[in-house]
Amino acid sequence: MSSSETTQLTPPGVAEPSGRDPGGGVRRTIAQATVEMARRTFLAVGVLPLLLVVLIVVFGLIEPRFVSTDNFFNVSRQASFLMIIAIGQAVVLMSGGFDLSVGGTVALTSVVTATVMSGQVDDGTSVATAIILGVLAGLLVGLLVGLVNGFAVAVLKVQPFVVTLAMSSITVGAALMIANGAPVSGIPREFVRNVGTGKIWGIAVPVWFAVVLVIVVAVIMGRTRFGRYVYAIGGNVRAAQLSGVSVWRTTWAVYVLCSLLTSAAGVLLTARVSSGEPNLGGSFPLESIAAAVLGGVAIGGGEGRVVGAAGGAVFVLMLQNGMNLIRVENYVQMIVIGIVLVLAVVVDRLRSLIRQHA
Repeated sequence: MSSSETTQLTPPGVAEPSGRDPGGGVRRTIAQATVEMARRTFLAVGVLPLLLVVLIVVFGLIEPRFVSTDNFFNVSRQASFLMIIAIGQAVVLMSGGFDLSVGGTVALTSVVTATVMSGQVDDGTSVATAIILGVLAGLLVGLLVGLVNGFAVAVLKVQPFVVTLAMSSITVGAALMIANGAPVSGIPREFVRNVGTGKIWGIAVPVWFAVVLVIVVAVIMGRTRFGRYVYAIGGNVRAAQLSGVSVWRTTWAVYVLCSLLTSAAGVLLTARVSSGEPNLGGSFPLESIAAAVLGGVAIGGGEGRVVGAAGGAVFVLMLQNGMNLIRVENYVQMIVIGIVLVLAVVVDRLRSLIRQHA
């Protein structure tokens, strides 16, 4: 017989004499696909999904109440206020700036809203009219703050840090002056009952407001010319100018949008606490920036998604809620939130390095 006739075929299921593993290539392909998927997820949203899973597992094991339905609805209501502020902060960050005045804007909005409502009720105005005027007055606060911030940053070219920090001091001082350092009471009970503690289909009213605003802002940033301009300015302001983008108008509008969203959160918070609080919102600047960056918004601008910032807000509130349930001291919570912000900045830097070497 010839050599070709005496060649033996490899029986099925037996490795080839060369020692090669037929499944090795498949396993390598799966591993590479997994790594690539993880890399893309990290570049898109950072470590937020992983942190949320770890948070739920850890606090769920320590305190079973953390994963209860009642606590879920409680966290969602608490997170709605920060969520609204965080998406506004995210838009500013995407443009390459930031807004440290959001806390003061919330405080001034709360005091002005409550003062107008209580004053109108005392003058005999109908409850509905008093509520409408109070809400409009609160939103007017956000509009004015945003106009001033935007004018200083976009037209006068003052650094956002200086402008918004100064505005924070101004708004907090104005809130304390108007309220004489004490909470403003006398707002209509209907406003508190229907907005602050009310529910629609079992879900708190502020949550519905937050969801609607997140969707609206996400559409604006993802489907409109304004959104494209914001990303262009944050990515490369010089290139945006050469492309015909009105940088100063867009930047001005960014700060107005952020302040309007912040004042909307301030109105909702006023209904929630049933009074005008001049000390409300002191932690929002730090928390909103942390939420946005954790949600994948680049501090340097040009990248990020509104939905990611909303998810970051949920994470921050879940973290605070979990620490409250296991009775962590307030000063320790402040340390933890600070660490979270540092982590967010480090993650943002890692994502930038990975993109540069991609």
